[in-house]
Amino acid sequence: MNDYPKIGLIGCGNWGRNLARNFHSLESLKVISARSPQGRRNAEESAPGVEVVGNPDEILDRADLAAVVLATPAETHYALTMRALEAGKDVFVEKPMALNAADGEDMVKKAESLGRILMVGHILEYHPAVTALKAVLKKGDLGQLLHLSATRLNCGKIRSEENVWWSFAPHDVSLILRLAGRLPEKISCCGNPGLTPGVSDAVTAFLWFSDGLTAGISVDWAFPFKERRLSVAGERGMAVFDDCAADHKLVRYHHRINREGERPASEAGKSSPMPISDQEPLLAECRHFLECVASRRQPLSDGRSGLAVLRVLRAGQESMEQSGAPVFIGEG
Repeated sequence: MNDYPKIGLIGCGNWGRNLARNFHSLESLKVISARSPQGRRNAEESAPGVEVVGNPDEILDRADLAAVVLATPAETHYALTMRALEAGKDVFVEKPMALNAADGEDMVKKAESLGRILMVGHILEYHPAVTALKAVLKKGDLGQLLHLSATRLNCGKIRSEENVWWSFAPHDVSLILRLAGRLPEKISCCGNPGLTPGVSDAVTAFLWFSDGLTAGISVDWAFPFKERRLSVAGERGMAVFDDCAADHKLVRYHHRINREGERPASEAGKSSPMPISDQEPLLAECRHFLECVASRRQPLSDGRSGLAVLRVLRAGQESMEQSGAPVFIGEG
């Protein structure tokens, strides 16, 4: 037995069952709230022997739980998070943390005022390839960052309750903000009409930062094959994180940008795979949350970082509604 804090999980659908499996493996999961018959089956299969209840109040009202994990539809995140915080619980809420920046700000302020831990489930920030990539950037091995490019394509579930920007792009926005270390200044975002009226199935976004750094994001859930790739270009080198690669998920390219001539020129170099650990990102994320609850330190993907992602998503949505017109992203 370990001494991790005991938690309750609310929601055990397609993603919640993965959280159940990992928190159960860490011997911290004490109870799961699942309303549907399928959710209850998921709970029993993913966390054998763990108590299953139907009403979330049965978790929120329990004094023997230090924290709550929310794997419910995005439109429920705000209300459930606020209730959990007011009940004295630390909270892990899946992405996106809310559907608008005002709600996200309320959640952050509530957690801070009550001294509670608030963590947002941006799983890729815990991927070993991203950890290695951050180390390379911190050392300055790639030189000045010039451009970040993210693609997340799939032939998968086509949703009607949210568009692909809100479903897929939070992953890539969180990584871009983490690697850039700041919010972009503005964003232009365009989506297709969608198979479901008013719900875009493919979205392309372009982000500008105040110092000249740029980033692009392309997401599509009606694509013929799966692609999950993040490319990072700097003056002295480039790196590509390919999450779909069977081997060598992180590759460094020893290319450089030569500014010494009449015009800038790219010079190709050799490529070399970078070693990374084989740790499961979700397990690392779950363990990190439990350690933060126990130690009272702020998580990597805390409420403030989740709020920054939310502001970019919201501005991108506004740009889509204005046919791609650039929208400025404020700090407040």
